[in-house]
Amino acid sequence: MRIGFVVNDIATEQSGYTTTRLAMAVHNRGHEAWLIGVGDFGYDTAERACAHGRRAPAQRFKSLEAYLGAVRGQKAQAERITDGDLDVLLLRNDPAADASGRPWAQSAGILFGRAAMRRGVIVLNDPDGLSRAQTKMFLQDFPKEIRPHTLITRDRAEIRAFAKEMGGHIVLKPLAGSGGANVFLVRPDDMSNLNQMVDAVSRDGYVIAQEYLEAASVGDTRLFIMNGQPLRAKGKYAAFQRLRASDDMRSNVHAGGTIAPANIGETELRLAEIVRPKLVMDGMFLVGLDIVGDKLMEINVFSPGGLGSARSTTGVSFTKPVVDALERKVQYARYYSRNFSNVEMATL
Repeated sequence: MRIGFVVNDIATEQSGYTTTRLAMAVHNRGHEAWLIGVGDFGYDTAERACAHGRRAPAQRFKSLEAYLGAVRGQKAQAERITDGDLDVLLLRNDPAADASGRPWAQSAGILFGRAAMRRGVIVLNDPDGLSRAQTKMFLQDFPKEIRPHTLITRDRAEIRAFAKEMGGHIVLKPLAGSGGANVFLVRPDDMSNLNQMVDAVSRDGYVIAQEYLEAASVGDTRLFIMNGQPLRAKGKYAAFQRLRASDDMRSNVHAGGTIAPANIGETELRLAEIVRPKLVMDGMFLVGLDIVGDKLMEINVFSPGGLGSARSTTGVSFTKPVVDALERKVQYARYYSRNFSNVEMATL
C-alpha cells in the first residue's frame, strides 16, 4: 500500500504531530508512507498531477523523532510520484497556517487532491468536502441546537448589538484561522474596548461573534470521529480534555492549555450522532470535534491533531485502527475495481 501524506512543509513538521504518528505507523506496518509538502506538487505535460515525495529508509522505527529525522535525512528515498502511483492520499495540511505567509498554498492540497481523485486515488478527507469547510462557517451547516448562538460580520455596530443581546459576554474570533490566534473574550467591562478587539480580528477578514458558554471556563473536549463514528480502541474513545490556563480563555495546548482524560458520555455521543450524517455526506474520514458542555465549538476537518494527547490520557494507541481503516478501503477498492465515489470510499 502506498500512502501519501500532504503536509504544509516537510521541514516544519514536528515529531508530535498526528500526521507523523500516522505516517510512522503506516511505515512500520510495511507500507510506503510518502510525505509531500503543498509546494511539492506539479502538473506535468502528460496532464497528470505529480509530486516530489520523501519516505524513510526500510527499517522499523521506535521513536517519532528518529522517524521524522530519517524522512528528512540523506538516506531517505526521494521520488517523483504521479497521481496514479498512490493508493491513498491523506490531505493533512492546514490551510490557515499558510494564510499570511503563503496564500498560494492554502488551496494546493485540495486542487491536487481533486486531480488525484480523478485518477482513482482515495483522497481523504474528500477534497470537495474540504473546499466547503475552509472556514469556521462550516459549523453553521449543522443543526442550530448543537452550536452556540453566532453572528458573522465585519460590522462593528452589529457586533456591539449582539454583545448587548448576550449580556456583554461574547467571544470574538476570525472566520478563517486556527490555533487560537486572535481570539478574544469580551466581558461586560470590556465594551469600551470592543471596537479595538473587532479591528484586531477583522484584519484577517470576517469576524465570528459567539455567545460565551460558561462551561468554557474549564476548557473543552476533543473527540475524534472516524468513518462517521467516534473512534474507539480497546474500549476507550480517542478523546481528551483541554484545560485552559488560568489567565487565558483559550484551551489550545500551544496556547498554554493542558490536557486531561475526557469523560465521553451521552452528551458527547449525542452530538457525534447528530453530526454524523453530514460528515458522511461530505466524505470526512477523520475529524476532530471540539465540545463545550452540550455544544460544538468547532469541527476540525483539516489535519485534526491530538492523537498523541488521546494516547497519553487513555494509554491506548489510536493509530492502529486508523491504519486498519486505510487498509480496508484499499482492499475494498481492489475488490470492486474502484466502483465507488470518493465520498463513499471516505467513510466506508
